[in-house]
Amino acid sequence: MAATNPETKESDMTPSDVATQAVSAADLGTPEPADGFEVLLITGMSGAGRSHAADAVEDMGWYVVDNMPPRLLVPLVDMMTAGHGGDDGVHRLAAVIDVRSRAYFDDLAAVLTHLDDLGVRTRILFLDASDDVLIKRYESVRRPHPLQHGNSLIDGIREERALLRNLKDRADMVIDTSHLNIHQLSTKLYEAMLGEGPTTVAVHIFSFGFKYGAPNDADFVADVRFLPNPFWVPALRELTGQDKPVSDYVLASEGATEFLDAYEKALLTAIRGYAKEDKHFVTIAIGCTGGQHRSVAMSEELARRLRADGLEVTVSARELPHRR
Repeated sequence: MAATNPETKESDMTPSDVATQAVSAADLGTPEPADGFEVLLITGMSGAGRSHAADAVEDMGWYVVDNMPPRLLVPLVDMMTAGHGGDDGVHRLAAVIDVRSRAYFDDLAAVLTHLDDLGVRTRILFLDASDDVLIKRYESVRRPHPLQHGNSLIDGIREERALLRNLKDRADMVIDTSHLNIHQLSTKLYEAMLGEGPTTVAVHIFSFGFKYGAPNDADFVADVRFLPNPFWVPALRELTGQDKPVSDYVLASEGATEFLDAYEKALLTAIRGYAKEDKHFVTIAIGCTGGQHRSVAMSEELARRLRADGLEVTVSARELPHRR
């Protein structure tokens, strides 16, 4: 790689110069990226589903950059890791790479080697599909293949397939989308990156008070007003369901355990089905009269149970911030 002229002004530098300077800086001892930083390269055949894959990965919490020239990946990683080793920094970067020329492919090979030298965990996701399927997809959207160059569609597909052969061999994950719809592709990605079944579904549980209005943004709404109300117990009135005396009182009430047992079982059945149907975020609302005692305690206990079942669960109490 040619050296950058040290007298070149920053304003006159091209993206190529920036990438070259970033690589040179790394060779001269630039600090290693933050611990735990990951890079996912999303690439593969045009028309095989890169855009849909990027959407799914973004939903998993990755910072996604589309149509990234390979040689700009190094300065982007440097920028995102410099001074961001704390919890507020971005730790997972996904870049959609469209390798349309031999020069792009050579750049990508050099960048991958450099990221390995920096200690950055890098994975390659390669999306593929049969020639017949790709032809049908391009005909349906009525757009030319990026490597068609005035020739037939199949010529462009074959040229791209030959160009990407070595990259496919190097890929950590290869998904053939020939017989997948966009939801099935998303499910495949969740399974490949997060595991199978309910573990791919993120659950949020929040408590609320019916007197302040039922929620309209929940997949499930449970009413626990059948339980005795701690509000009428003077020693518990000023506490909330997050306090142990209230929690113990509610959970020891007749019907509480039976309700939780049945509700947990029903939710796990639904969540297993959601995982298969590409629904990876579920919201559960639990309500009582004022949203201070019973619903809070039951939300916390349900969350504890679902976590024990291996699910990722967050909890909030809608009414507590407005508590007087």
